[in-house]
Amino acid sequence: MKLVGLYLHRHRRGLFLFAAFSAVFFLVFFLYGLPVSAVAYAASLCLAIGLAVMAPDFRAFVRRHRRLERLREEILLSCDHLPAPDGTLEGDYQEIIRSLYRDRQEQLDRRDALYADLVDSYTVWAHQIKTPIASMRLNLQGEDSPRSRELSDDLLRIEQYVEMALAVLRLDSRSTDYVIRSAGLDGIVRQAVRRYAPLFIRRKIRLEYTPPDSRVLTDEKWLLFVIEQLLSNALKYTGPGGTVAIGEEAPQILRIRDTGIGIAPEDLPRVFEKGYTGGNGRTDKKASGLGLYLCRRVCDSLGHRLRVVSAVGGGTVVYLDLREAALEIE
Repeated sequence: MKLVGLYLHRHRRGLFLFAAFSAVFFLVFFLYGLPVSAVAYAASLCLAIGLAVMAPDFRAFVRRHRRLERLREEILLSCDHLPAPDGTLEGDYQEIIRSLYRDRQEQLDRRDALYADLVDSYTVWAHQIKTPIASMRLNLQGEDSPRSRELSDDLLRIEQYVEMALAVLRLDSRSTDYVIRSAGLDGIVRQAVRRYAPLFIRRKIRLEYTPPDSRVLTDEKWLLFVIEQLLSNALKYTGPGGTVAIGEEAPQILRIRDTGIGIAPEDLPRVFEKGYTGGNGRTDKKASGLGLYLCRRVCDSLGHRLRVVSAVGGGTVVYLDLREAALEIE
């Protein structure tokens, strides 16, 4: 019925003229005392002929409408499959569409070229900055003092921020560097734990680690990035004497639990929003609000799921669900 209404609306002028002419004939025949039934008979014949002519036109209209509906998605990729124009005006509209499409493609190409240059520049910068960071770390290894330990923590934070900057660029890029294969979860988690082991020691935070037995379908590098971010948050908001526990809640569900300050109930629904720091961000002035946002972005891309359970003063539990990722093994 919707298509019938659209078709009648498209031919409303012709229908209005038919009704107006019929009314004129009725009025003239009535004023001259002629039998108006003749006009009614003629109008009925004309209506029947009109319907017979309009029926195939209506079927063509329906086919054309459905074809254009299918083209709504394809037009984003190409406008080569537009139907033949039905008249001069429709041909003009199609030329406008093609002109807008060409302009859009040119803008996308320019944007992609600029973005590729930006990613290349940041990638070179990230590799270059790792050299002085490694040099500073080597220099600090020869000294064991409160000042050197503090500087080592700052270096670790700098490395983390460099990786976050690269993650933002790569996640927004059209091309990704995902390498999907089956990997042991224990080996990935141990890499993250080894990296943050000095912080556990210096901050006197106890680690309870139960090695997971599962193998998961994932990108090992990106999953390591997620686990490191989650572990960094757990350490950041857990005080001296606290505990961070890592283990499997169930097969392929990694659980990271801390005894830190926790998250307020009003902040929990927004912890994955970009730039949102909540009450913890006001406590830690250096919080960027990007860590959990990037974790959610990566997990969405890999088919994983994140869930956070927390209470103020009761610590935080993060569940990383790695089951049944709909990904292809390379």
